[in-house]
Amino acid sequence: MRLITIFIMVALVASCGGGKRRAPQPTGQVTRFSSGPISQACMASDRKARNPQLCGCIQTVANMSLSPSDQRRATKFFADPHQAQVVRQSDSSINEAFWRRYVEFADRAESGCQGY
Repeated sequence: MRLITIFIMVALVASCGGGKRRAPQPTGQVTRFSSGPISQACMASDRKARNPQLCGCIQTVANMSLSPSDQRRATKFFADPHQAQVVRQSDSSINEAFWRRYVEFADRAESGCQGY
């Protein structure tokens, strides 16, 4: 499907182990596109559906949802999705807090970047 499937895949991995997730909040479609580490990782990925508009949209959502440090950390998931599973399953409170922010970001990107 679309490049957002990486986020869906991460969300599916997250649902395997239980835990509570907040429902995605409606954000509407993002119409401003940005460049940055998430956009660059998105474009460098091997996903067929990647394109500058989609990757720019995902970056815009990342700018609204994640700190620069979180964005750099999240770029690793594009190259190695297994790293998302490692972070999700970690007992570290730092990883747990990051994972909550990341899932919220992924939900927003999924709902706000459909159609690109």
